[in-house]
Amino acid sequence: MAAMNIAIIGGTGPAGRGLAIRSAAAGHQVTIGSREADRAQEVAAALLEANAPVPGGISGAANEDLAAGADLIVVATPWDGAVATVSKLREQLEGRVVVSMVNALMKEGREMLPLYPPRGSMAGQIAAALPGAKVAAAFHHLPAADMEKLDSGLEADVLVCGDAVEAKEATVALINSIDGLRGIDAGSLAQASPIEAFTAVCITMNIKHKAHSTLRIAGL
Repeated sequence: MAAMNIAIIGGTGPAGRGLAIRSAAAGHQVTIGSREADRAQEVAAALLEANAPVPGGISGAANEDLAAGADLIVVATPWDGAVATVSKLREQLEGRVVVSMVNALMKEGREMLPLYPPRGSMAGQIAAALPGAKVAAAFHHLPAADMEKLDSGLEADVLVCGDAVEAKEATVALINSIDGLRGIDAGSLAQASPIEAFTAVCITMNIKHKAHSTLRIAGL
């Protein structure tokens, strides 16, 4: 596929960093965002230094400056600040493909438990906050540490759901361009609730077994 311009809102955290370097390694141009542009630029430089050379590129910017020129915008903020963050960007994200990788989770002892937002999922909350955007949900079950290490041998299926066909197709195309990943259309945005909740199971299993397991779907 042709190289894409990918913007990652809140991209300085583990999940955002992993997606950023994997996307750049696939030849895409990535801009990671933060509330502070300096912080985003520092993280971008560190990712490139640790993994250079990569076919694509990574730069940093403030969250409010990400959308211009981006083919696909990923929301990778902590769950409790996601809606507030994207609400401030409603005009910039009008008509754009927006992908939520946000999970609402809490830790209890050595287990992770899912939280259920009023609209059933964080993707649903984000879609409600961005009524003019084309929202999909993806990247929930990937171990962030293995995503950030290009030599980890990561292989995983990534479930993608959404109501906008364009958003799902663009997201699956991005996933399939990344070495070791396979994107699977998992239905409408209503499926985001069980998909996000299952992340708690994945993390709990990895804690219990001290592993970095991934999701693989047989028969497709």
